[in-house]
Amino acid sequence: MAKVLAGVRVLEMGTFITGPAAGMLLADLGAEVIKIEHPEGGDPFRAFKGGLYSPHFQTYNRNKKSITLNTKQVADLAELDRLIADADIFIQNFRPGVAERLNVHPARLQALNPRLIYCSISGFGADGPGRDRPAFDTVAQAASGFLRLLVNPGHPRVIGPAIADAVTGFYAAYGALGALHERQATGKGRLVEVSMLEAMCHFNLDDFTHYYSQGEVMGPYSRPNVSQSYVFQTRDGGWIALHMSSPTKFWEALAEAVGRPDMLGLPEFATREARIANYDAVVRFLAPIFARRDRDEWAERLRAHEVPNSPVFSSEEVTQTDQFRHLGLEVGGDHPQMGPFRTIRSPVSFDGERATDAVPPPVLGEHDAEILRRGATRDEAAE
Repeated sequence: MAKVLAGVRVLEMGTFITGPAAGMLLADLGAEVIKIEHPEGGDPFRAFKGGLYSPHFQTYNRNKKSITLNTKQVADLAELDRLIADADIFIQNFRPGVAERLNVHPARLQALNPRLIYCSISGFGADGPGRDRPAFDTVAQAASGFLRLLVNPGHPRVIGPAIADAVTGFYAAYGALGALHERQATGKGRLVEVSMLEAMCHFNLDDFTHYYSQGEVMGPYSRPNVSQSYVFQTRDGGWIALHMSSPTKFWEALAEAVGRPDMLGLPEFATREARIANYDAVVRFLAPIFARRDRDEWAERLRAHEVPNSPVFSSEEVTQTDQFRHLGLEVGGDHPQMGPFRTIRSPVSFDGERATDAVPPPVLGEHDAEILRRGATRDEAAE
């Protein structure tokens, strides 16, 4: 893939997901991302079964370099300052106050490099009554109103991946890129700030817009009802998903596919408004029909009638589909110490050029000798 951020140097003092996700997005676009980790254990997300290369860590740290610095030490802080002098972007996701204790707060670093774009990620923002609250993914989802849209009221429990963490990382990279573009004209850096609360409120925009516009508070079934989305279990225990949207042609095609061309004459199917109002009745009608055939048989039948659908795949199944393979979504490389690494490439193509490989995540301090003066001196002494 074209390295559209080639020549951009990013210093990332990120842990867990939000900061590392932002750094990874920039690295995927070709930026040199140097991950700065504490010498004792590094990013806590590394820890896994006695090792320091967990699947969680691998997810958000490809295409990066790793160096170890303890910025509370004078010599290490001097190393950081040397790197800051010609860096373009600095990313951290500490709780408010921690950057000051580590000597990496924006006023100090931007005094060293006025062109530096300083990206600060927090849980609840840099100020206000909630600034000091600890925040992780589920907390941010709940505080923004988003988690309520995912939880089954009849069986409340947290489900799904770390959406708030990943989304906040996306917004942080988005803000940093905007500031990088502006710097071309101004020559000056920016302090870019994003919190998980702000990111998830914006990500949950549809919910808030309905509230502001119509006084409507959405629930977990609001969007599926209006979009006419369904999941049905099939004879073999699999699931198949349908998103029927608004056009009548999809419902006409579905009626043919399920062998019930008469169903659109039933009151609950008669109009879009009727299907939305009678969502549960529609499910009760269709569920027994889908239970009569296997998942893949239904998928083929629905595709033949151009009904918007997909089997509900596992990650393993996704990798075996023809379209996944055609698009070359699986990429990777080999780490000299940790062995083969496989991941999903960046989804963005430039002039039809896609990413075809990925640099495996670094082991802790893998690039000390390459980047740090003390690392080079230490290696020379060892020789």
